[in-house]
Amino acid sequence: NMLTAVCGFLFDTVVGDPRSKFHPVVLIGRLISIMESALYHEGDSDRRKLMAGGLLAITVLLVVYQVAAGIDGLLSQLDNKLVTILVEGFLFSFTISPRSLAEAGREIYNYLENDDLENARYKVGWIVGRDTEKLSPGEVTRATVETVAENTVDGIIAPFFFFLLGGLPLAYMYRAVNTLDSMVGYKNDKYLYFGRVSARLDDVANYIPARITGLIFVLSALILKLDWHNSWRMLRRDASKHPSPNGGWAEASVAGALRIRLGGYNSYFGRESFRAYMGEPYEELGAKHILGCTRLMYTATVLFLLLAHLALQGYKFLGGA
Repeated sequence: NMLTAVCGFLFDTVVGDPRSKFHPVVLIGRLISIMESALYHEGDSDRRKLMAGGLLAITVLLVVYQVAAGIDGLLSQLDNKLVTILVEGFLFSFTISPRSLAEAGREIYNYLENDDLENARYKVGWIVGRDTEKLSPGEVTRATVETVAENTVDGIIAPFFFFLLGGLPLAYMYRAVNTLDSMVGYKNDKYLYFGRVSARLDDVANYIPARITGLIFVLSALILKLDWHNSWRMLRRDASKHPSPNGGWAEASVAGALRIRLGGYNSYFGRESFRAYMGEPYEELGAKHILGCTRLMYTATVLFLLLAHLALQGYKFLGGA
């Protein structure tokens, strides 16, 4: 599993995440859409919406798990172990997204460096849900850093975590949970009840990976000679302030490491809302912090794999003793 996980990371680093209608996550999204159209009825009571949303989540997770388990079973029957590892690593690479996160960050960084605020706003609108038309360069930076930090949990560390626990089936099951949350896990009139089970499942699935990510970001700051003391201090002080039970762990530790302040006022569909501040504004937000966050993200990824390998070796050693 460890070797396969490393292969998946290398595939993502070299090849990236291909945009295709046959991408596994796209197919999971299509399954969710089909089931949603069959199960969601606007006139239903809140209780029926909650039950229908629960049925959607459970069915999607079971289907995805069984398909992934079937593919995994076929791969395990191959005579050539190297081929099995390479194919499984390639399939696993669809569940992680370090390269696409880094590329999005780099593109926004380049626009900001070239004073092309219009394109920077447009591009950041691809990766965040907030209104971006009036964002300042600093606010564009903040949105990008927050997204890269938070997506290090659900786009990298969590898929690795579940893959190492249960192989391809569990990694894809996690990706299905994450896709369900991104499609129906909203607190608006339509999805407040229908998407509640999906949102709660996502909170539960990310609980441990988010906390691992926060701690590994502190270690990454130490390795990169950033302000790891401040990263640790902000993690302890601010992680619990985030509206999500998990989002603050990555954002607070990154904010501390980069000596910046995240959070603040965001606009969604013209309506302004305030999100608790993370970190202290020792430095003014600037494009360089996007690169700093990307370096933290890649360092955290490699560090997680290294620590997971050491933990696995320790477990084998104790088991053999």
